[in-house]
Amino acid sequence: MDGVIKFFQDGGLHMLPIALAFAAGLAIAIERFIYLSRERSRNQAIWNALQPPLNAGDFRKAADIANQSTAALGRMISYGMSRLGRRAEDIELALEEGLMEIMPRLEKRTGYLSMLANVATLLGLLGTIMGLIDAFAAVATASASEKAALLSAAISVAMNATAFGLVAAIPLLMASTFLLSRTAEIVDSLEMAAVKFTNLVRKVQIEKEIAQAKAQASTARPA
Repeated sequence: MDGVIKFFQDGGLHMLPIALAFAAGLAIAIERFIYLSRERSRNQAIWNALQPPLNAGDFRKAADIANQSTAALGRMISYGMSRLGRRAEDIELALEEGLMEIMPRLEKRTGYLSMLANVATLLGLLGTIMGLIDAFAAVATASASEKAALLSAAISVAMNATAFGLVAAIPLLMASTFLLSRTAEIVDSLEMAAVKFTNLVRKVQIEKEIAQAKAQASTARPA
């Protein structure tokens, strides 16, 4: 711990904005991870609840379940349920509309992570450059015997800012990649659920049409 404190102090004032960028990125990464993990589990739960009534053709019960849900999948299915009885293309457009409304919430603030990682790296480079400028300015007034020692010590201290900037940037970039992958996974699952929902609706509608046709044929058959 003493080494970490000394490392931070030797880097100068430029270490503070790097630490703030890292703290902000870490807070965003944790919040997004919790949100996406919770959303994925809620989507799975609502889909498991929707499948039995959809397979049974009980669209009213399925609509009630979807409307009462606050999960992303529930909201998307609600859009599709509102178009039941219309053309299949209308149902698909409604599902796409619901997905377009959901996606910004899934991607919210994730893009800031890569920006903060770049900012931390650039702040580290800036701190190093400013430290080198101060070092060369100090060496210019030193005696010849002291210049080498002062310059090497000053460069060592100045490089702390770049090192800390990279230490902050690397995990933020890794978190950004992971969260983008998790978001894409959720979006893919929503698109798959939309296709399954459309196919289930078509299947139930076709089965009803076949049953109605058989009933009409049986009633129209002469005795």
